[in-house]
Amino acid sequence: MADRATLHIIHEGSIDDDHVTSTVSLILDGDARLIVDPGMVADRREIVDGLARHGVELDQVTHVLFTHHHPDHTLNAALFPNADVVDAWATYRGDLWLDHSGDDFHPTPHVRLLATPGHSAQDITWLVDTDGGVMACTHAWGLADSKPEDDGYATDQRALAQSREQILRTADIVVPGHDAPFPTGRDSRGA
Repeated sequence: MADRATLHIIHEGSIDDDHVTSTVSLILDGDARLIVDPGMVADRREIVDGLARHGVELDQVTHVLFTHHHPDHTLNAALFPNADVVDAWATYRGDLWLDHSGDDFHPTPHVRLLATPGHSAQDITWLVDTDGGVMACTHAWGLADSKPEDDGYATDQRALAQSREQILRTADIVVPGHDAPFPTGRDSRGA
C-alpha cells in the first residue's frame, strides 16, 4: 500500500471585527502537492514561506483545492502557475474546464471530495487520508469551537447541520475555514 498523505497547516486562519484570513493547508500525496483555500492572508509571504518550510516552491504546487468560492478562500489562487484548480464542479487547467464526478472525486489517491452544502450551495470538504486519521478541510465550521451553531452567512442552515453531521461521521480531525484543527472524537486509524 502506498504511503498515506500528510497535511500541514501553512497559515492558521482567523476572524475578528475587521480582518479575516483563511486556514491554508498543504497536502503532500505522493508526488502531488496540493494547497487548500489559498485565500486572504495579511501578507502573501506567509503562504510562500509556509510552503518553503516543507520544501515546496510555488511552481511545484500541482493542485489548488477550494472548499467554496468566497474570496477569503480563493484570493491567492493565481500564485501557483502550474496547478490545476479544483472546485465542486470541475478541474481547471489553463483554458480547459474538465468536469469531474463531484462527490467522491479523487484528485489524488488519498484525497477525495465530499459535497457539504450549507455555507454555500457548492461547499465541499476535502477528506485527506493520513497516518493520523481522516482530516477534513472544510468551511462547515469557520471556527474550532463550532460556534455559532448557526452560520450567519450560510445559504441553508439545515443543509449545513446535515453536512456537519456527515463530516463528524467521516473525519477524525476537522480543519475549519478560519481556525486551528480540532478532533471530532472519531478514530479511524484502527480501520
